[in-house]
Amino acid sequence: MQAFVSTAYPMRNVRLLVRLASLTVAVLFFSIAYAGNPDALWQIVHNSCEPAARGADVPQKCVDVDSPGGFAVLKDINGVAQYLLIPTVRVGGIESADLLIPGSPNYWRAAWEARRFVEAKLGQDLPRDELSLAINSTSGRTQNQLHIHIDCLAPDVVRALREQGPKIGTEWTAFPTLLRGHAYRIRRIDDADLASIDPFKLLAPDVAREGQIMADQTLLLAGTTAPDGKPAFFLLNDHVRRDTGDFASSEELQDHTCAVARSK
Repeated sequence: MQAFVSTAYPMRNVRLLVRLASLTVAVLFFSIAYAGNPDALWQIVHNSCEPAARGADVPQKCVDVDSPGGFAVLKDINGVAQYLLIPTVRVGGIESADLLIPGSPNYWRAAWEARRFVEAKLGQDLPRDELSLAINSTSGRTQNQLHIHIDCLAPDVVRALREQGPKIGTEWTAFPTLLRGHAYRIRRIDDADLASIDPFKLLAPDVAREGQIMADQTLLLAGTTAPDGKPAFFLLNDHVRRDTGDFASSEELQDHTCAVARSK
């Protein structure tokens, strides 16, 4: 039987609708798989992003693949401008001992440089202190591959850091107010682009001295300006407190709607 196609609806439009429907199904499948598959990020980078960067005939799902640097950058399915920096080798997360090996890649530095994708997505440059990087504890994450969240800071967190900023030095101190109901500690890093400081390696000795473990830690890095006017960072740390239901997920301090950008 010959299919009937109205002359008012050309075949090219039918083909377009089929392609759009296929794309919608693919996006929906990707979203479901990401939510229920703890290895989704690794599979995306390993099976799609890396092969595509080498010229394989597979979809390129990442916005950047830096093979010498050992990382890829992926637009997260959540948020208007949230991106993830993901190593191209198997790295479990903040608890991985590989992150503390001398000479290991400074993924934080690469993630901070990748904030340009956030700004490009938003169509505007943002002040340094409105952008942030976050990594969650093993209890506060859903994926088994290391990934650093790159996104805007929540407006209330921006205000709190601006208010307390002049009082914050280069040693750990308790942040004077709760952030999203949780007690963080904070220190300033006087290194404009993390050329010599890796937050993982900075935190680990303190965690060991305190008798804690890296798996229970979460870190958030926010841009700021030091008292001398030079670019710097604030590093915030929390740890799992099961008695209070704190799963140490500093991603909570980010805003995946990027309200700070919409307010401009």
